[in-house]
Amino acid sequence: MISHTHHGATELFWIYGALILAAFVYLRDWFRVRRQDYGSVDGWRAGSFFMGILFTWIAIASPLAALDHEMLTVHMVQHLLLMTLAPPLILLGTRQKTPVNGLMQPCSQVIGGPLRSELMRQFLNVVTHPVLCWSAAAGALVVWHIPSVFMLGLRSQAWHGAEQASFLVTGLLFWLPVVRPWPNSFQWPESSLLLYLFLATLPCDILSGFLVFCDRVVYPVFLSSPRLFGLSALEDQQCAGALMWTCITVVYLIAAAIFTAHLLSPHRSEEFAIPQFEVRRVAIRHTDPPSVEMA
Repeated sequence: MISHTHHGATELFWIYGALILAAFVYLRDWFRVRRQDYGSVDGWRAGSFFMGILFTWIAIASPLAALDHEMLTVHMVQHLLLMTLAPPLILLGTRQKTPVNGLMQPCSQVIGGPLRSELMRQFLNVVTHPVLCWSAAAGALVVWHIPSVFMLGLRSQAWHGAEQASFLVTGLLFWLPVVRPWPNSFQWPESSLLLYLFLATLPCDILSGFLVFCDRVVYPVFLSSPRLFGLSALEDQQCAGALMWTCITVVYLIAAAIFTAHLLSPHRSEEFAIPQFEVRRVAIRHTDPPSVEMA
């Protein structure tokens, strides 16, 4: 039997400290942005950001996280929260004129020069490229569910923390091309994001289908775990696979539906047509011959 070490007091202190600090700084700058009236700041974006922080806390520091070594279903809930639910909510909360812009102002004064360099821009373009974002998320999902690697995360708290961090980071990367919280330089047809979301379901479907229809327990460590909720180890595995299959499909389907509605919206074309018309009209006004006024 493998002993699994939970987060110690030191680890919990840093986790709680990081989450509370992120929430405090966001809330402080939220009120500052509202007072300075930098433009319309949607209140739901703040709610989205804090919901993402809440999901992150549930996954890594809540009482639920203590059961991840006893049930594969709980372990899968952690993965879904860190990769599928928390990242898009956090990115939606940091989009456009939100408090994160105010948070980044002091940092930009220190590291603004290096960040504006051509080399750094090229690096960021590569890191945020859709192909790399998709590959990173799919790779993290597949690698960490290989039985030997999965067991490594259960044996060592350090590797378990690395696993959770990789899920959150790759989840943020995956949702970057979809949410687009900041302007990006790569030019892809917007309709290609529908294919991006569809292809992202394939690794999840393969893994979840394997867990559901496999007739043996893939991770033997759960054979010796207490039988919570009356589920056997095989039933727990099937529940985890079904949960992943359903959650991923529903979330990606909702994202694709919202994006399709945005593509088909008539207001989307008007946003670009009206400014072009106004610029053309101003240009014609300035080219009128002055002789008319003199006459």
